[in-house]
Amino acid sequence: MEIRLLEKSNSKAIRLFKKLPYRLYANNKFWVPPIPGEIEKVMSPEKHPFYTHSEADFFIVENKHEVLGRIAVIHNRHYCQYHNAKTAFFYYFESINDTEVTRMLFSAAEAWCLERGLDTIIGPKGFLRSQSPGLLVDGFDQLPAFGISYHLPYYQALIEDFGFVKSHDHFSGYLDHHPDEKIHMIAEKVLSRGNFEVRNFNDVHELIEWIPVVDKVQQKAFSDNPNFFPHSDQEFDLLAKNILALADPRFLKLILHNNEVAGFIIAYPNINHSLQRCKGRLFPFGWLLLRNEKSHPLILDINGVGLLPEYQGLGGNALLYSELDKVIHSTRIKKAEIVQVDERNLRSYADMQKMGITFSKTHRTYIKKLEPQATPLEHRVVDGVQNLA
Repeated sequence: MEIRLLEKSNSKAIRLFKKLPYRLYANNKFWVPPIPGEIEKVMSPEKHPFYTHSEADFFIVENKHEVLGRIAVIHNRHYCQYHNAKTAFFYYFESINDTEVTRMLFSAAEAWCLERGLDTIIGPKGFLRSQSPGLLVDGFDQLPAFGISYHLPYYQALIEDFGFVKSHDHFSGYLDHHPDEKIHMIAEKVLSRGNFEVRNFNDVHELIEWIPVVDKVQQKAFSDNPNFFPHSDQEFDLLAKNILALADPRFLKLILHNNEVAGFIIAYPNINHSLQRCKGRLFPFGWLLLRNEKSHPLILDINGVGLLPEYQGLGGNALLYSELDKVIHSTRIKKAEIVQVDERNLRSYADMQKMGITFSKTHRTYIKKLEPQATPLEHRVVDGVQNLA
């Protein structure tokens, strides 16, 4: 076996990095292929805004030209500056069930970090703040929410075998029933006072002017969250494009207080079944499948429910959860999933339980403190990749 550092923006290297999950999950009915173009973009510095301020590399382990494992290692300087840390992320980890393969991957990742003066590695954690954190450790018998990673059960043991320990968990789960009717009664009283109002949207074009406003509110609402870090203007543009590509105006709402944004509900149609059917390819008919499921979803992913602290205790919470219930039950949606509630956010976790959420999936973020290595890895370029010796 050998480990290789892939050359970014190299089409052969990109294909090598992409191919392993399709083999590992070939008979798994819950795994969802990546969004078309995702890997190509994130492995091309000239196309992805992350590389304007930070760096990343991609490794694979091969045996006789068969890919056995892969990993991305990330140094997000915005995160490090915001948290005054020397931390790297790992992401896109996939491997056969072999501790030697995993150790080769993580040893290369550690050496990469130490070369840059980094002393901690956490993950799985992606390139953008919005990319799903954590390794799936519970809920293997369920379809993931859109954009949320699915993993094989043995990954947990492989990662922990290399010395990673739990940092924190994110929980996801389904809203099985309507909340207490009192929620709607309180919400009606709150609206009748005239300070709060609900902003609904009729088409995607109406969202454009509000996206920057919601982003500022979201940053303010979650700035104390340990996972938070600011994104660049270019990254925001990419996030906005992603929102508009997937958004359905029916599932996005703002809570205003005296014409100022006080809270929000951000939910998207789950299009994972169509991604599975088209195997992550847009052509020739993938785009039709994606468009149809977006227009007629059966599953709703609720990615953000937030209220600024200064409006809590004024009835805004009741209004928020009343509107959330209306969003879920006013369409042909069969299931609604609250996506990745951080266990450290005690208020949000408690609110979700009061709403009747049954948490059924757990994604775990791991952490490891790094020890200096005596011998650094040497790099040698071979046919679009670099052998590491």
